[in-house]
Amino acid sequence: MFGFGKKKNEEFVGNDASVSEDIQNIEEENFDENNQVEEVAEPEKKKGFFKRLKEGLTKSRNSFAESFANLFKANEIDDDFYDELEETLVTADLGVETTEKIIDDLKVKVKELKIKEAEACKQLIVNIIRDQMSVDDTAYDFEDKKTVVLVIGVNGVGKTTSIGKLAAQYKKRGKKVLMAAADTFRAAAIDQLKTWSVRAGVDIIAQGEGADPSAVVYDAVSAAKSRNTDILLIDTAGRLHNKKNLMDELGKMRRVISREYPEANVESLIVLDGTTGQNALEQARQFSSVTEINGIIITKLDGTAKGGIAIAIQSELNVPVKYIGIGEQVDDLQKFDPTNYVNALFADFDVKSDIEIIIDSDIEKIEPDDDNFDI
Repeated sequence: MFGFGKKKNEEFVGNDASVSEDIQNIEEENFDENNQVEEVAEPEKKKGFFKRLKEGLTKSRNSFAESFANLFKANEIDDDFYDELEETLVTADLGVETTEKIIDDLKVKVKELKIKEAEACKQLIVNIIRDQMSVDDTAYDFEDKKTVVLVIGVNGVGKTTSIGKLAAQYKKRGKKVLMAAADTFRAAAIDQLKTWSVRAGVDIIAQGEGADPSAVVYDAVSAAKSRNTDILLIDTAGRLHNKKNLMDELGKMRRVISREYPEANVESLIVLDGTTGQNALEQARQFSSVTEINGIIITKLDGTAKGGIAIAIQSELNVPVKYIGIGEQVDDLQKFDPTNYVNALFADFDVKSDIEIIIDSDIEKIEPDDDNFDI
């Protein structure tokens, strides 16, 4: 039905395979001229991810700073204070629903603790926002199982690049990784993923433009099983004709995986562009209405003043943000840590953060190159 088993159109690109000149000439800022995954320069690595995260969120932090500074000049907590707080949070792209949750929670805590002055609410707000972003301890269990990862998202959000970075990182950790180019509606998507496969030294299963995506998935799953692959990363179409078309295509892929590789864990990750603010949240809503989503990758957070959207997405969809991108290098896509994120976002908020508390009381136990404390 899907043309399974008809191999004449299948193209396999291994990490030693020759790649056509046009593919090699695809310009991606993440790659060096020797077709190897560009490693982050040593001085940059030594900064630690927290410091790079803090630097990446500078625009978002600056947009918060002035609003919050004015907010806490209020002498007392009254309706005007809450109205201004609401406006501040919504403007910071936390969204109406998330903002209402934060304010409702704050009102309860203010009453319980009998707080009278606005200044005393600073740390409460930071803690409440952090609580909105909790990630379960089991969120990354799929990385240590036989897993098929379906990566979804609209065109232009950094989907293919995210797949390439994850592939490079998984391989560096000793995983057997395979990629599949199931976005067959755009020739550029196939070529870009092939380029990443060469750079990362990871094999790829691909067919030509216009091929049946589910047939590509069938071939990729068969290859993953026969090679005892740890993680199969599947790139999917960024935009199809309509919701029904999207639902049907993703449904076909899942059925192929379930039938041909029932022992594998299936993880569905949606990639969102952080610079688009509330549009990213709407995209996530649209995709979640037609398919199951297990996690979120937010890219380009270093180029936006809308860093609050990460809080809104996780809070409103109840789907964990699992990875964030704050730069172009391979290592600039990292697992999401809510505490580090909030501390970086409110680094100039003039409150005693968790990082400062730990440093004050436990500084002798901190490793010099620990990312969490490299500030």
